Amino acid sequence: MRIAIDSGGTFTDCVFVRDRKLQIIKVASRPNAPAEAIVEAVQLASAHASSHSETHDLVCGTTVGTNALLERRGGRVALITTGGFEDALEIGRQARAKLYDLFLQKAEPLAPSSCRFGARERLAADGSVVQPLNAAEIRRLLRQIKKLKPDSVALCLLFSFRNPLHEKRIASTLRSAGCAVSVSHEILPEFREYERTSTTVINAYLVPVMSSYLRDTTVRISSLLPSQAQEKPRKSHSQPSQVPRVRIMQSNGGIISAEQASREPVRTILSGPAGGVIGASHAAKLAHLDKCVSFDMGGTSTDVALLTGELRTTSEAIVAELPVAVPMLEIHTVGAGGGSIARFDEGGALRVGPESAGAVPGPVCYGRGTNPTVTDAHVVLGHLGDTGLLGGTFSLDIQRARSQMQRVVKQSGERFHTVEAFAQGIIAVANAIMEKAVRVISVERGHDPRDYTLIAFGGAGGLHACDLAAALEMRSVLIPVFPGVLSALGILQANVVKELSQTILLSAEELLKEWQRFRAVVGCLEEQAKRVLNAEGFARDKMRFQHSLDMCYLGQAYELNIPLGTKDHDVIAAFHRAHEMRYGYHHENKKVEIVNLRCRATGITDRPPRHKLAPRSRTVPLLPEQTMELTFYDRTRKTTLYRRDNLRAGDVFSGPAIVAEYSATTLIPPNWSARVDRSGQLLLTPK
Repeated sequence: MRIAIDSGGTFTDCVFVRDRKLQIIKVASRPNAPAEAIVEAVQLASAHASSHSETHDLVCGTTVGTNALLERRGGRVALITTGGFEDALEIGRQARAKLYDLFLQKAEPLAPSSCRFGARERLAADGSVVQPLNAAEIRRLLRQIKKLKPDSVALCLLFSFRNPLHEKRIASTLRSAGCAVSVSHEILPEFREYERTSTTVINAYLVPVMSSYLRDTTVRISSLLPSQAQEKPRKSHSQPSQVPRVRIMQSNGGIISAEQASREPVRTILSGPAGGVIGASHAAKLAHLDKCVSFDMGGTSTDVALLTGELRTTSEAIVAELPVAVPMLEIHTVGAGGGSIARFDEGGALRVGPESAGAVPGPVCYGRGTNPTVTDAHVVLGHLGDTGLLGGTFSLDIQRARSQMQRVVKQSGERFHTVEAFAQGIIAVANAIMEKAVRVISVERGHDPRDYTLIAFGGAGGLHACDLAAALEMRSVLIPVFPGVLSALGILQANVVKELSQTILLSAEELLKEWQRFRAVVGCLEEQAKRVLNAEGFARDKMRFQHSLDMCYLGQAYELNIPLGTKDHDVIAAFHRAHEMRYGYHHENKKVEIVNLRCRATGITDRPPRHKLAPRSRTVPLLPEQTMELTFYDRTRKTTLYRRDNLRAGDVFSGPAIVAEYSATTLIPPNWSARVDRSGQLLLTPK
């Protein structure tokens, strides 16, 4: 029995496979105790097990690391770096997030000056030793660390990506003394001192929080589930015979063991959103779509990403105003979700988010919240029907939402005359925020959204998808199967992935001369990756390796990642094309520099079963569940409500309509039509 869980801000989603059949569960999240919701979901899933001896594999997407970083709730970190560079973490790049804001305050470093120590050692840019590191200096550093008593230590020495000898010696001594140490050549062996230091410090900052959370979760889950030690060896090599009971989703779209996630939590910062991108990519393949934008609107935030075949990753992410240089999927997040709070600012303008009601107290219609949210706006407009959420098991207090919004309308003066107008205003503002997010990952990167299909999911995605696609003139909207839990489904579909990198700094001409040495570095990274996948139990025929290069024109301060082909000149030509696509120009005669070599190693896991929908019988017509009167574009229209469970392959119907299901609700405006494909997905197109 395979279980995948996505811990969201409002709901914790659970998808599990038993007897080759997909099933889903949603439970309310516990923001202060996320493991509680996971345990509840696993208990409910385990109730479906056919016997107590059934084996369980659990994969989790988590926001624990993200929230700890955003809320500054990590551990106390000590930083050891090369003497004279203790303040590099605070100086940074001196790039201003807002160029003309004279009062801009930079984010405080995670390791304050009193917790930063300089080691008397020095390496040259080529890795040769300029000032040796002696045993007395290591003992001095150990005494300072013991006196400070930090929760964890970050170790990042100058040019250690060229030669990790000094880092290894210091790390060995600290670990022997019982310190939790994050070492830069293990986390990110790449050049750029500030980004490497920042990433290593973030990892050390999250280690105490994530290790405690994973330890608690693993222990509690292990007490619920049967021991794998009693399981008979598996005959298939598609899945390791002794996999860890708990695995964690990474930001790069792959999964790792809970043990590795405890050591390298910086790789899990975008854990949940990454699952959504994996799920959307799978949905696009089922629908035979090659250009898509994933649109994941949950209770707290909205995540968007561009899908054009292979998943797009970046090593230039900024999280909580801090650079994180480990590979992440290119996901843009905005604070607009179903729980986003509507308010009026000092100038009287209507604002929506980024503050969210979350799971506690939640929207007004949940019975405890007092501030109107996007969900409340949909409720008073009738977009969620009158049976509540989760198949009617989660009731909504429509009258309470209307009364509270009426109170806000009265306080707003002349801005809105009715509750309905206020609700439509809330939705319009939320749509504008999300439209801007889609433009960031499409128009601003040289892609025309008119060539793309919007894949909408998350609990609230289907309610906004058509309006958003219409504003951007997109081709169509795709609503996947189980849209409200697609992130969890993507986590279930994810493979085990290990990302490795090495800075090489070679020009294209030098690459030709150093081709054998370059191939040796490629082979070394691949061997390291093989050892990781072997430890996870994967056979060689279930391993896949992808190599790529970070490249730039000589003198540039930014790179583009280019897949490594069989010939070096193919890579250079590909770089010119990619530069033209991203920046609108390229230089054929300018020297090209190869900065980093990357290896992405993948262990192929079992795929969940594909969902195929039977066609409708000719003797059973498509009938709506009910009809109602809803307002669209200031006009009241007769609207039909369909239950998604009753739809069959080949069904076609027109808006205005509502498609209700256990995990989400889809709103189809007038002048849109819907068609159900063989996989059970809804393709919505404007007439």
